[in-house]
Amino acid sequence: MDGLRRHKSMFLLPGLLTLFLIIIFPLLFTIRVSFSGWNVSNPQMNFIGGANYAAMLHDSRFWASITRLILLAGGTVLIQYVIGFGMALLVWREVRGRRSWRVLFLVPMMTTPVVMAAIWQTIFHESLGPVNDLLGTLGLTKIAWLTESGPAVVALMTVEVWQWTPFMFLLLLAGLLSLPKEPFMAAAIDGAGTWRTFRKVTFPLMAPVSVAAVIIRLIEASKLSDSVYVLTSGGPGSSTETPGYYLYIQGLRDQQTGYSGAMSLTYLVLMIVTLTGVAALLTRALKLKGDS
Repeated sequence: MDGLRRHKSMFLLPGLLTLFLIIIFPLLFTIRVSFSGWNVSNPQMNFIGGANYAAMLHDSRFWASITRLILLAGGTVLIQYVIGFGMALLVWREVRGRRSWRVLFLVPMMTTPVVMAAIWQTIFHESLGPVNDLLGTLGLTKIAWLTESGPAVVALMTVEVWQWTPFMFLLLLAGLLSLPKEPFMAAAIDGAGTWRTFRKVTFPLMAPVSVAAVIIRLIEASKLSDSVYVLTSGGPGSSTETPGYYLYIQGLRDQQTGYSGAMSLTYLVLMIVTLTGVAALLTRALKLKGDS
């Protein structure tokens, strides 16, 4: 028995080593870096205590980027969920050409984010972009999409919604296809209409899938940086700057390695706590919705 247990442990060893190399070691190294003064002028791992964390507490630009990300991620994921659910319901039903629609809906998700952002940058160009050409044709004033704070945020949200709604659609469609048929048959026998069936049967049964889809997308949205880099470079000013892009500025561009390590760990902890709380709240809210 002891020999069998030992052999089982040997089979686990490759996976544990891989986990250590790709997750645990970088995390421990980042913790050590966050307590050092490592920067472009001092490439040393000298211990400076919590000086980086103290500086971070007074960095209004960092905290503003987190607040901005919460609004961007929350808004875009909510829009993605609503549109994705509607698209999934459309394809779930017997509609003509639904297989073609499924493939068409997935095309944006297959596009590389950097390439996609570059294309949208051309689309939103103030003088050459087709969006402003359309506004001019309609007699409306052209908008400086990428050089004014409000329009830049709208442009960034549009790009995120366009690219990642298909992902939400895919998860929700898989959930719809896995639903049992008996509750719908019972609703039909009771004479429930389309809206009542959706509200009392479809939506409550989709609660676990909905929570999973929203949390997965929130996790991905929390890492938003590539689209920001290509589309707006965090501007105008810092109006579209996210924590991921600000970490790039501090860690890679300005070579403030120790300080960026402290911000990375703080951001990681904040995201874990926030997403755990959001998952718990969504689960409870959808469960209560289903019970009612």
